[in-house]
Amino acid sequence: MSTRVAVVGDELVAGVGDPRGMGWVGRVVGRTRTPEEIEVYTLAVPGETSTQLSARWETECNRRFGGDDDRLVVALGSADLDHGVSLARSRLNLANVLDDAANRRVAAFVVGPPPRAGVDEAALGELSRAFADVCRRRRVPYAETFEPLRAHEQWLADLAAGDGRHPGQAGYGLLAWLVLHNGWYAWIGAEDPEQS
Repeated sequence: MSTRVAVVGDELVAGVGDPRGMGWVGRVVGRTRTPEEIEVYTLAVPGETSTQLSARWETECNRRFGGDDDRLVVALGSADLDHGVSLARSRLNLANVLDDAANRRVAAFVVGPPPRAGVDEAALGELSRAFADVCRRRRVPYAETFEPLRAHEQWLADLAAGDGRHPGQAGYGLLAWLVLHNGWYAWIGAEDPEQS
């Protein structure tokens, strides 16, 4: 039995800025051990809003799905704030993606937007809480990244060392840690190496 995981989101899904080229997705996959094979496909679009993600995810994922167990990771960014997408629309966009996935029996996991330079902190915190609420109502795992990283010295230093919007090696390591420790192992059916 094979599991295919499609990861949709902005350029952080592709690991932009990581000198090792792994990003958080590569680090998460590298720490995931399951009895069955896992195929992971990253589908990144730079600066993508939740509206754009909602419009494309199904078509793009359909081209990768076809395993015995298809799964979807939605990695949300801050582009909704840059493009004036309302909070209500952001919520609805995510809800539509998760509801459509559930109707197709595709298990979903959501990664929230991390803090970035030049993005209104209060607005991003509100957006992250809204996404978390949508996930909670649907019993979908949500990896909160904004709150743990907004004042994290290593995250902020890593952003500052680059362009302010994309972390480097340390920052992607922090994102991976947050994903792994917010329900990933249970969701993917893997043993948590720290519990074994």
